[in-house]
Amino acid sequence: MLVYQMPMTTDPTKLNPRSIETLKAVMAALRDKTTGCPWDKEQSFATIAPYTIEEAYEVADAIEQQDMAALKDELGDLLFQPIYHAQMASEVGAFTFDDVIEAVVTKMIRRHPHVFGDEAARLTGVQKGFWEANKAKERSGQPKQGLLASVPKSLPGLTRANKLTAKAAKVGFDWPHVDFVYDKLAEEIAELKSAAPEHKAEELGDILFVLANLARHMGVDPEAALRATNAKFERRFAFIEAELAKQCREPKDSSLDEMDALWNAAKVQERNG
Repeated sequence: MLVYQMPMTTDPTKLNPRSIETLKAVMAALRDKTTGCPWDKEQSFATIAPYTIEEAYEVADAIEQQDMAALKDELGDLLFQPIYHAQMASEVGAFTFDDVIEAVVTKMIRRHPHVFGDEAARLTGVQKGFWEANKAKERSGQPKQGLLASVPKSLPGLTRANKLTAKAAKVGFDWPHVDFVYDKLAEEIAELKSAAPEHKAEELGDILFVLANLARHMGVDPEAALRATNAKFERRFAFIEAELAKQCREPKDSSLDEMDALWNAAKVQERNG
């Protein structure tokens, strides 16, 4: 068991801001029981976990926007998350940030013998089924789990549905052709239409699950597809707002027919570049 040691009292503001050690010192200072930040001192793994997920999405958003300045900042925010969790872990003697680094370095070297192995391993390259076999070997000795147990429950719903069906497909539990998925989608929509009010949510969930499966069959990331549609909706609704503003009006002062016409105008404008 590790013994937690109080961080050095070196002022992080006097250290090299380009060093990971400085970032660790900042985190330790924020969590200092006496002089730390009141908010940071109260946090736990559970309360910080949502921020970790949020920061990952903000990185993805910066990449999607092709905004390199934002990506630099968001990657920094994301990097701070493992620093945060490792600091809390060190306080209870579980592990340190250096342990995290060692674990991932060791894992990456172990999982890439075609890069870091001997000459024979490098010449062999990556064989079919290598990743699955490697992970299975790493799990040997651990209690046996079901096929789907490795899919994190904290993933967004569509992403998790996509991964669950992908796992099942690897052992043959899958529709042989995408047309079967379309048929299933039509069946689920019909069931939603006829469902009693108390079953509507369940039937809608079934539709979303089938849509995630359809996305997998099409080779499409369902979360990315939905994010793109969200962005498209925002652009077109902003067009409606801008056009109405020219008349000193807001959407609430307009009719559905008028807004629908402006929506179609936004679509035409997008097609024409």
